[in-house]
Amino acid sequence: MMQRLLSTAAIAVAIVALPAGNAFAASGNTSTAAGSVTAAVVAPLVLTHTAGSALGFGKFTVSTGGTVVVTAAGGGSTTGSVNFVPGGTTVTADKFSVTGDISRSFAVTTTGGTISNGTKTMAFTTTPSVATTTTSTTGTAAFTVGGTLTATGTETTGNYVGTYNATVTYN
Repeated sequence: MMQRLLSTAAIAVAIVALPAGNAFAASGNTSTAAGSVTAAVVAPLVLTHTAGSALGFGKFTVSTGGTVVVTAAGGGSTTGSVNFVPGGTTVTADKFSVTGDISRSFAVTTTGGTISNGTKTMAFTTTPSVATTTTSTTGTAAFTVGGTLTATGTETTGNYVGTYNATVTYN
C-alpha cells in the first residue's frame, strides 16, 4: 500500500511540476484557425486612337512591285520599282494614347491587313514603336505605329483605305 501511495504522489508532483503555458491537444477531432484575404483593383487599360492620325504610306508610283516602309517614328522609304512622287511624299506613323494603372507594364500588339480601292488591294503589316512599355506616374502612355505596304504592280490608280487593330494588355 505504501508503494501505491508513493506512486500516486509522484504522478501528482509531476503534473504540478509542468511549466505553465504548455499546449495540450484539444479534445475532439477538429481545429479551426482564421485565414487572410486580399484583393487589389487596378484601373483598366483604355486605348485611344489619336484623332486625325493615320498610318500614311504617302503617294507613289509602281511598275513591277515593291514596298513602302514607314517607320514608327514617321520616316519613309521604298524598295523595288516603287517610287515616291516628288512633293507628295507625306508618310506618317499612326498615334495612340493609353490610360491605366499608375506605373504598370503593358504589351502592345498590332495587326496587319489590306487596303483597297474597289476590287484592287494591297497587303500591309504594322510595327508598333514598342512591344512593351509602362504607364507613367500619372497612369498615361503613348505609342506610334509604322508599317510596310506591299505593291505588286497590278494596282489601279486612286486612293486605297483600310483599317487594322491595336491592342494593349497588362503584363
